[in-house]
This record gives sequence, C-alpha cells and structure tokens, in this order.
Amino acid sequence: MKRIYILFIIAFSFSSCEKLDQAPRSTVGKEAVFESENGLALYSNSFYDILPTASDILRGDAMSDYIARKEVPDFIRPGAYGPRQSTGWNWSELRNINYFIENNNNISVPEETRNHYTGIARFFRAWFYFDKVKRFGDVPWIGKSFDVNDPELFNGRDSRVLVMDSVLRDLDFAIKHIRTTNDGSRSMITQPVAYAFKSRVCLFEGTLRKYHTSYNLASTADEWLTQSADAAKAVMQDFSYSLHTGGGASQAYRQLFTSKSPITSEVLLANIYDDELALYHDANWYWTSATYGDRANFTRSFINTYLNLDGTPFTSNPQYETMVFSDEVKNRDARLSQTIRTKGYTRINGGNVIASPPEFSYTYTGYQPIKWTLDDTFYDSGSRNDNIIPVIRYAEVLLNYAEAKAELGALTDQDWAQTVGALRRRAGIMNAPMPAAADPYLQREFFPEISNPALLEVRRERGIELALEGFRFYDLVRWNKGKLLEKTWNGMYVPGLNIPLDLNEDGVLDVAFYKSMPSTPVAGVTYINVSDNANGRPNPLVLSQGDKGEIIWLNTIPRIWEDKFYLYPIPESERLINPALGQNPGW
Repeated sequence: MKRIYILFIIAFSFSSCEKLDQAPRSTVGKEAVFESENGLALYSNSFYDILPTASDILRGDAMSDYIARKEVPDFIRPGAYGPRQSTGWNWSELRNINYFIENNNNISVPEETRNHYTGIARFFRAWFYFDKVKRFGDVPWIGKSFDVNDPELFNGRDSRVLVMDSVLRDLDFAIKHIRTTNDGSRSMITQPVAYAFKSRVCLFEGTLRKYHTSYNLASTADEWLTQSADAAKAVMQDFSYSLHTGGGASQAYRQLFTSKSPITSEVLLANIYDDELALYHDANWYWTSATYGDRANFTRSFINTYLNLDGTPFTSNPQYETMVFSDEVKNRDARLSQTIRTKGYTRINGGNVIASPPEFSYTYTGYQPIKWTLDDTFYDSGSRNDNIIPVIRYAEVLLNYAEAKAELGALTDQDWAQTVGALRRRAGIMNAPMPAAADPYLQREFFPEISNPALLEVRRERGIELALEGFRFYDLVRWNKGKLLEKTWNGMYVPGLNIPLDLNEDGVLDVAFYKSMPSTPVAGVTYINVSDNANGRPNPLVLSQGDKGEIIWLNTIPRIWEDKFYLYPIPESERLINPALGQNPGW
C-alpha cells in the first residue's frame, strides 16, 4: 500500500473483489465503523488505493508522442490490441465507496462530520469515474451498492454527459464539505486538493468537447472550461501554495521529484515512500536499467521545444538541426538539465562522484531522463527509491488555469505573468512575456491547427513542466492529437561516422556511430552500429541521412493511430457477461 497512513489501519480490512454485488468485509460490525468519527476516518483510508501508484505515474507517459522506448506499444501497433487484450473494467473500489456513502447516516455522529467523510468518499468516486470515462467513454453510472440479485447489474452504459455531470456534482459536494484545508503530510485529501482535481477534470472535459466535434457537445465546452478556471483560481487565491524556488533555477524544479519528503509549498498531494517503513518504488531501476522497463527516453522533436534561456525559441537558430548534443543543451530553459542528463550531471558510485553523460546502454536517442532518479547508483538495482511522488502540484493548477483561460479567449497579461511567466522565471527565463506571434516550429511539428500564440505557448509549457508525470497521453486525447503518436522517434544529431563525441564536455569521449567498426577503436567509447542491416535484418537504429543526421529509432515497426483509439475497447470478457454493455466505435 502506498500511503503511510494506511499502514496503521488495523481495525478492519476490506476484500479486493471486482464485482459490484460484493460487500466490503470487515473484522468489526457496521455499527462500530459508522457510529464514530474514528471509524469513519479508518474506513475512508481504504479509498486511497484509487489514486495512481508510483508505477502509474512513472510509466504514465511511456505511450506518448515525446517518448521513444524499447518496443512499440501494442495499443498503436497494427493488429496487436483489441477487446480481448483490453483491461481496466474493475469496479471493486466503487462498491466500497457506495457502501460507505449509503451507510454513513448514523445520527450519533454530527452532520458536519458525516458530510466531511462523505465528501471524501464522493471525491474518490469522482476520481474513479473520471478514470473510467477517460478510458472507456460511456460507462454505467452506479450510485448505490448493489445486491447480488439486483437486475440493474446487467444494465447498459450511461452517456458520458450523465456520468460527467455526476462527477461534477460529487466534486462540488466534496469542495463544500471537506473540512481539512491543510495536511502537512501532503498524503491526504483536503479542500484545495478537491479544487485542484476539479480544475483537472473540467479542463479535460471542456477541451475534449471542444476538439472532438463528433460528440456534438462543443456548445457545452466553455461551461466546463469556465469551471476549470474558477476551481484553479480558488487554489491560487484562497490557499497559500506557491512555486518552489529553493536552490535556485538550477535545482528547484528537480528537487520536487527527488525529495524524500513533500515540498509543501508546491505539492498538494503525494505518494509517500519511506526507508524506515520499507516503502519503496523503482524509479531508478526503471530509468537506468538496460534490461528492466521500457528504456524510455525523449525524442529530439520534443527537446527542441525547450526555450533558450533568453526566452527565444531554440528553433529560431538557423543551425539548430545540425547542432551536436553538447551544444544544443547549452543556455536552455533550466528544466532541461533537470530533466535529462547534460553537461555537469554527476552521480555517486561507492561514495565517488562520477561524471555521467547519457549512457547508450540505456538511451536510444541520447536524451536520458533524470527527473525522477536519485543520483546515487545504490538505488539503481531493484525497488529501492524512497523519494516522494507528487500526484497534484501547484504548477499543474497554474497550467490548468492558463489553458482554460486561453481556450476561452480570456487570458490576460496578468494571468500569463502569474502562470506561464512564473513557471518560466522559476526555470531561469526572466524575459517571458505573453507572445504576440505563433512559433512556427510548434505549429509545424505539433499543432498546425492552432493559431493563438498564447495557447500554443501554454501547450509548450504544459509539455515541459509536466513531462514524465503521466499527463501527456490524455492531453493528446483531449486535444484530438492522437496522430502525434505516429511521429518518428528521433534522437540527437550525429555529424558523421566513427567520430567519437564528448557528450558532456568533460574531456572524455563517450560514443561513436559506425557502419564499419574501426580497426583501432578508442578505449572507453561506446560504438553504436547504424548500418542499414544488423544481424540479418533491418537495423532499428539508423541515421536520418545515412552517414550523418538525427538518430532514427525503431522506424522498422509501424505505429498507427486510428480515431477508435481515443477510447479503449470494452473488454471482451465483460461483454460476454453483460452484452448490454455494447462496444465502443470501431472495436
């Protein structure tokens, strides 16, 4: 279990059933749970497993436009994914929540107290349903705990309109009745957390309705966007959060993700890990191992979106396409050097500080992530990480506000300065006014249909600030930009064959690319074969111009996006049980 608090739930434990007709079982009677605030608090702790785990967040962007990885995800590989492979139709948490809401009516507990805990339950029901709607679209709205003989168990699905309206009502109830406004541990649900999550939900729904015209819901998009902006503004105005700036521009951003305790100025909600309690996750193992995990690394198309430190687009440099790695990472947005390995990045190995350029035993593109990893190699083998995992940050709230206002055509210079401008100043970009002209690179490579300069920049900022935090896939979904998942997985520029490169300018040569291995290879250099064929088959790693150019990874396997992919298929096994569920379009 991912929360320290849940370790102390000894009064009762709940079964992990998947069916809607199974009641949660406890080691004590119902009266003992619902007749006191302590019982309500203990029960409500069981809801927290609905929140994303460290694994969910760390791997959440593994299928996105800006990540190159070991293998093409089955979901976008032709013929590899369908109803038989689909998962996610699990309803056990909902049964647990509804049972609590139905039974939290003991008048011996003050009404304000009961409403507080019902508010927490309804917050989690909203989270549960938001996840389901994102994945499947129409789903059954279930507001009660079912009896085994209830015929409604075999109803069909309800419309996303009904379900999302119900989600919004749950969140509004939670905001109104949750009494806690501050939790020092940052591991519990509070009123500002509910506001922040509402801003996330409403931004998703508003932009999805705007850009997916096939739903015929565009006329309601602005209502959701306004609700998103209002909820974000409440966090900004009514609570004491701020962007973390400790350590200065060169350290503040990454500290949020490597800290052993939540940085409470910015983190609203986090998963807590702790060495003393043997609570760990596997960030280092996942992001450094040549054999474990996805070997996920960034594409050059995305790295190009990081601005220069003076606030100008990197791609405004006429030579940007042919700049080698050691040059292209200089004088950029300070978040770049806190997100990938660049010059000056070091690690600790056996107590010794060692220079640590990108390692081509892990990376395919040269852009190796460090955002979540601890710098001591001790953490690289197995699940050893005890750094916290932010689930909701103030930075996201600012971006939600900026995007909602930009989509509404109401983003002011003051709004910009408080949101995108503030995030860029934290990253060392002091000249960050709201733009007057659209960046042609962003339009050409990502969003040709967007002409609003401010909206383009908000999307740039969201990609950079929230990179590897699990947002990107569903950002592409709501923007109707799934086709970006077909983009070439490109890497750093290689100026020629058999030219050893010093990636971090420490005087030690690191990597060279060859079609014919040199007779006298340079000691310590990693040599990468970029021949057209390797081991009797097409080489998955080549250069874009044959003997020079960008690294191109895994173009040998097709990636295809179809409109049906905006929703996952209903699992085949579930439709056999309940044919009334139907199937999503195209599946």
